[in-house]
Amino acid sequence: MQNLIGRDLLTLGDLTPEELQAVLIRAKAQKLAHRNANKAPVATGQSAALIFMKPSLRTRASFELACRDLGVHPIVMGPQDAFSRNETVHDTVKVLERYVQLIVLRTFAHSHIEEVAEHASIPVVNALTDDYHPCQVLADLLTIKEHKGALQGVKLAYVGDGNNMTHSLMLGGALVGMQVAVATPVGYEPRADVVARAREIAATYGTGASVTLYNDPKDAVASADVVVSDTWASMGQEAEHAARVRAFETYTIDTPLMQRADSRAIFMHCLPAHRGEEVVDEVIDAPYSVVFDEAENRLHAQRALLSLIL
Repeated sequence: MQNLIGRDLLTLGDLTPEELQAVLIRAKAQKLAHRNANKAPVATGQSAALIFMKPSLRTRASFELACRDLGVHPIVMGPQDAFSRNETVHDTVKVLERYVQLIVLRTFAHSHIEEVAEHASIPVVNALTDDYHPCQVLADLLTIKEHKGALQGVKLAYVGDGNNMTHSLMLGGALVGMQVAVATPVGYEPRADVVARAREIAATYGTGASVTLYNDPKDAVASADVVVSDTWASMGQEAEHAARVRAFETYTIDTPLMQRADSRAIFMHCLPAHRGEEVVDEVIDAPYSVVFDEAENRLHAQRALLSLIL
């Protein structure tokens, strides 16, 4: 666990399998302690800049509360506060690191957070970019482990756009030994280099993981233990919404599709969900839907991550 002190987390590919498991172990322990009201701060006196260049509900609330629980003072900033007024990224970062011990950034281009990390002498954590959403998948893996008892050998089927969630699920799945099946329409596949990186991780660490791409959701979901969906049009893609609805019209998670999964399968979605598009009410409100456990676990996973980094 000492390996994570002072580290950046830009993608889950930055971690080893042991480091990722350390975060999940810490999250489980802290979650139990929190519920038992035994939650002494572990980083008292430190401060974190939480910078949101995109709107946020779950990410902002969970990071602010995680900081509070750890005794870290959160300084929340929007696009009007940071990386504005034509100041260079270098100069902004050099100011921030005189005030805080950690930067958490939710932004658009992944190159932006890479530039921040390049200039920063303090840890930088990715709270979402257009290409990766590592903290969400830490919460997802924690949720799957709670409901399935294990991660290695679990089949996860993702149905939808080959986006930042897809990329992070492939990387996270590769680290923990999951069988990841991804179904997207032609032209909406995950990036080939991220697929290759996930497969490289699985081969390097011998986790037994696999990443398989499909265009037919029924093929991906067959016998899956976990079925995952996400919005078809992410932030910044609103102008493409109508075209994406047409392209994804056969990718809605409904009851017939869920019935192709294992009879004990769970449904997950990082939220916000566009009900009637990527998922129907009958599925997201079903007893096998764990979307609100998943949302809660954003707090526990991120608190664990920050406690290990700080």
